[in-house]
Amino acid sequence: MLRGVCSDRISAALSVFFVLAIIILPVVRAHAQVTGATLSGTVTDASGAVIPGVQVSIKNRATGVVRDVTADETGFYTAPNLLAGNYDVTVSNPGFTTVVQSNIALAVGAQQRLNISMTVGQTAQVVEVTAAAPMVQVNSSIISAQVEATTVRELPLNGRDWASLATLQPGVNAIETQVSFETGSARGNRGFGAQLTISGGRPTQNNYRLDGLSINDYGNGAPGSVIGVNL
Repeated sequence: MLRGVCSDRISAALSVFFVLAIIILPVVRAHAQVTGATLSGTVTDASGAVIPGVQVSIKNRATGVVRDVTADETGFYTAPNLLAGNYDVTVSNPGFTTVVQSNIALAVGAQQRLNISMTVGQTAQVVEVTAAAPMVQVNSSIISAQVEATTVRELPLNGRDWASLATLQPGVNAIETQVSFETGSARGNRGFGAQLTISGGRPTQNNYRLDGLSINDYGNGAPGSVIGVNL
């Protein structure tokens, strides 16, 4: 009889402990995986004044799906949860010419800013912007740049070396005194790709990645030659 009473008390105590443990356990915040991109910006006129109530249509070039948003009283618009891909942005407002910004690339999870400037005119008039608009990545402090496909095709790169595209960015320069390929094994002491210095740093401080994987050669001074150099 005593054994049964003790067993019941132990079971009751364990039950109370289990309930208390559930109550006092710290709440773990689960971060949702970000799969959509956000495109936002401010619409202004030629003088820089904001234009409220502007209609902004964002069309996915692959699917044809259109997202329509309206700029608020400060001229600011935002379109969250966009699928990764290329978009055409059409901005229209009575009394202003319609602006079309084509082929805007959005990556997964990107929060990019696209500011639009409109000019006074008829809505039926369309101004198509063919040059790449400056895209600002607002969710990261990393300094980065993107080379458009048109630049890759039309720029006369010496030897068609893809690494030379990096020199288009401010602060990136090629090492002019690097060992030539004809030198033989001495070239292997520092790598087979083109050496670059970024903001005055040493070439050995660079890290080259392809699809997120490092492709540095064994000399750790340039990209490895396994992916080739010809564009």
